[in-house]
Amino acid sequence: MTEFILNGIAWGGYIGIFLLMALENIIPPIPSEVIMGLGGMAVARGDMAMVPLVLWGTAGTTAGNYVWYHIGRHVGYVRFRPFVERHGRWLTMEWEDVEALHRFFVRRGGWVVFVFRFMPTFRTIISLPAGITCMPVWRFLVWTFAGSLIWNSILAGAGLYLGARFAELDHYVGPLAVAIMVLIVIAYIWRVATWKPRGQ
Repeated sequence: MTEFILNGIAWGGYIGIFLLMALENIIPPIPSEVIMGLGGMAVARGDMAMVPLVLWGTAGTTAGNYVWYHIGRHVGYVRFRPFVERHGRWLTMEWEDVEALHRFFVRRGGWVVFVFRFMPTFRTIISLPAGITCMPVWRFLVWTFAGSLIWNSILAGAGLYLGARFAELDHYVGPLAVAIMVLIVIAYIWRVATWKPRGQ
């Protein structure tokens, strides 16, 4: 994983960072922690500058999340209802849950998108309901960019601070990412097995 990301950075520079960060949000779980951390390591070596690194990385994050927002927006709130009614068992939700989520996003969607930028896995998933509930695109992009800017700055700063030792973290980040995904799958299976529609 580290070698792939380093090759991408070496090949594309800031554009490589942009593409890798966009890809990380479209097709998880390429970890942004490693991408931006290694970018920070490149800053420590003098191969990159911190400000353009963070800005290009954040632009890539925003672009990747916009793909999922666009998918949600294309599906739409109304068109989503037959899908929920047909596959509610596997989604572990009913249309009433979607309506509650819609109301929640209308009232407080902006800060939810912002806060979720700091959470593994959910920082990408949150873009889908944002699109389905038709959050204004400018608001989605502003909150996504703002939260991602802070998170990416922290990751790049960690890479700069750790320098060459950051590559060692890949030995831990990889298994940790796999462990998190396994836990998510187990939690989903448990929820599907125990979920019951209202009134039953």
